[in-house]
Amino acid sequence: MDQTEAWSAEAFEARLRALGGCYHIHHPFQVMMHRGQCTREQIRAWVANRYYYQVSIPIKDAAILSNCPDRDVRRHWVQRILDHDGHGGEGNEGGGIEAWIRLGEAVGLAREEIVSERLVLPGVRFAVDAYINFARRSTWQEAAASSLTELFAPTIHQSRLDHWPQHYPWIEAEGYAYFRRRLTEAPRDVVNGLRITLAHFNTRALQERALEILRFKLDVLWSMLDAMTLAHCDVQIAGWGRYTPMAGAPVTS
Repeated sequence: MDQTEAWSAEAFEARLRALGGCYHIHHPFQVMMHRGQCTREQIRAWVANRYYYQVSIPIKDAAILSNCPDRDVRRHWVQRILDHDGHGGEGNEGGGIEAWIRLGEAVGLAREEIVSERLVLPGVRFAVDAYINFARRSTWQEAAASSLTELFAPTIHQSRLDHWPQHYPWIEAEGYAYFRRRLTEAPRDVVNGLRITLAHFNTRALQERALEILRFKLDVLWSMLDAMTLAHCDVQIAGWGRYTPMAGAPVTS
């Protein structure tokens, strides 16, 4: 095959999806949570630190909108901001950020502890800020492509719903609302993000660039967990610090 020839849309999408082998579901900290091996303090630390990422998502999406001249794209993409920031009301209208705060309360954190961000580690803050800066400075198409980690998100959310009630019975049931809502929101967002990515990245060079962007976003998520592992775990846990391409990572030639 010509090394400069663009992949078909199907082959390109397959390469994007194959990067799921590097998704943070494989990080040792996530594996510990999945197996029920985390302490209450570790779960609380994860929720508190992940909050900084949650509140940054609509900022990232607003950056995409500010750089996008296409009205039709903006009309679809703005739904992501509403999903996370909410519609100004209570309950489901409070959005994903409010649902995440309730997860924090369900694991034993006070609302003020969460929203103050004082428990957020410098490494987590650095990684998330790098992602926001990328979205602000890149083209809107590149920033949109970085959101495609949503391809892999439903698996991790479903896993938590399936296993956490058994492993962590002390977590109050209402805390799981965030994971349930993302099971429907993320697949919808994937359709939109994939449509943009497959249409815009239509040369071999652009397709390679899209893969680089998705790897960068995967690195952001992985780095966040590295910081949490250093601060809250025994760093001798098996596999920590070893970041190599996982099984299923795509070839790039």
